Amino acid sequence: MLRKLYDWVMNLARSRHAPAALAAVSFAESSFFPVPPDVMLGPMVLANRDRAFVYAGICTVASVVGGLLGYAIGMFLEPVGQFILSLFGHPEGKAEFQHWFDQWGAWVILFKGMTPIPYKLVTITAGFAHFDLFMFVWLSAVTRGIRFFAVAGILKYFGPAMLEEFERRMGLYSVLLLALLVGGFVAIKVFL
Repeated sequence: MLRKLYDWVMNLARSRHAPAALAAVSFAESSFFPVPPDVMLGPMVLANRDRAFVYAGICTVASVVGGLLGYAIGMFLEPVGQFILSLFGHPEGKAEFQHWFDQWGAWVILFKGMTPIPYKLVTITAGFAHFDLFMFVWLSAVTRGIRFFAVAGILKYFGPAMLEEFERRMGLYSVLLLALLVGGFVAIKVFL
């Protein structure tokens, strides 16, 4: 079953609809959707390494535009923003993140934008905090660009060897990936 899912993702990554799907996932992830765009970006770069930086650019632009929706949710639709934060394990997220923005300001966006922490937490709470919109867009473009272009570059240059290794030991790496995901969510709940 794992092999069928893997083949399906790789075929989707090669399809003509992949860039549009990547943009949609990147946009939605920055405001409300739980799945990060890396799950599409990685297979797309591995399927077509010559377009790696085009895909990273699509991710970056769509993520920043989606971040504007997250910002608007936080600024104008506070109950919706609170609901989204509570879905991601932060029912008191507004106060918590407001404190972070008060204390660290731009560093919150720069640091969290490059990590696997769901970016919607940053975008919505930046809206709650009424963080400067121009600065928010600029910092989002920088931090998301660094993240997506780094992923694309690593996969462009080292991806074939990594892909061969992954295909050889797919079961082991799938279990490790699942453990990292679960551990990440546990860490987010405990430390954030």
